Formats: sequence, structure tokens, C-alpha cells
Amino acid sequence: MGKIYYIMGKSSSGKDTIFKELKEMCPDYRTITLYTTRPIRAGETQGVEYHFTDEEKLAEFSAAGRVIEMRAYHTKHGVWKYFTVDDGQVNLETWNYLVIGTLESYRRMREYYGAEALVPIYVEVEDGLRLSRALERERMQAEPKYAELCRRFLADSEDFSEEKIRAAGIEKRFQNVDFARCLEEIMIYLSVK
Repeated sequence: MGKIYYIMGKSSSGKDTIFKELKEMCPDYRTITLYTTRPIRAGETQGVEYHFTDEEKLAEFSAAGRVIEMRAYHTKHGVWKYFTVDDGQVNLETWNYLVIGTLESYRRMREYYGAEALVPIYVEVEDGLRLSRALERERMQAEPKYAELCRRFLADSEDFSEEKIRAAGIEKRFQNVDFARCLEEIMIYLSVK
């Protein structure tokens, strides 16, 4: 049976970069592309980071009973929704998968597919370094959204509280201070899971 290796961590912890590197290093692993109603950012590609969609399509998926999990964030730019859809992307009889998401989405996916199918990869970075990375990334956007950056940063304390991490059954953590070392530790972890 295949596994879903689920990468998660607070904003600007480096999980997107880790995800991209792991995809290169594990070419046989498939991905599950999540959906979002938020606008596409500079450098993102439709169907790669997310399926960028709208409320109407979300309503269609919901009516058909195909939404596995969904989160809504009240941002400075309106409500942005992120969700996972049972759209035929997953075949655990044949494939392993790499996924990137939140702690809550990991918990819901684990409920849907079963605890034995999901392997958590929780990435951590000290808050000061994370904030510095987030600010640098936002400066590169055509229209930086600094208020939204601050909202996400503060929301992470709640979303990734120690209580929620324990409740999700996450025991192993990967410190992303030295990227190469962090990636090496994750690869070793994947080889034994």
C-alpha cells in the first residue's frame, strides 16, 4: 500500500522549497494538488502549487460530496479558501504521494485515508528567521501584501500550537536552519517509513 508523505509547517518555514526538492529526489512519488480560491501569486503556475479556482467550483465539489477538507481564512483581501478534493488524483494501491498543507488539512486527510496511509513531515524554523524569510519573499511580489503576511504569521501560533501538534500525533520534527541537512534528514526518514 502506498503512503501520503505530508509536509507541513508554519508560513516561511521552507516547506515549499523542501517539497520541490523532494519531488526532484523522489520522481516516482506523485503529488496531490490542492485547490484554493485565493489569487495566484507571482511565480506560481496553475495546477502546480494549487488548482486556482472560485467559489462556484467549490460549491459544485461540495454538492457532489467530494471535498475532503476545507479551510477558510479571513484575510485583508477577503476570504480565501483552501481545500482538498477527491478528484481521482489518489490511488494508494499503486503510488506514494508528496503533499504540502496545514496541520488541520493533515488531520482531515488522515481521517479520510487512514492513519497508516499518512506520514507527517513537520518542518520548523525559529520565529525570527521565519519572519525575515517571509518579509524577503513578500518584497519580491509585484504588489506586496504586508498586512496579510502579518496576519498569517500571527495565525500560525494558533494553527500550529503545541497542543494541536500533539493531537495530530506528530512526534518527529525537522529543523530547517541548514537546508541541506534538513533535506538529508527527511530523506533518511522517508526511507524507513
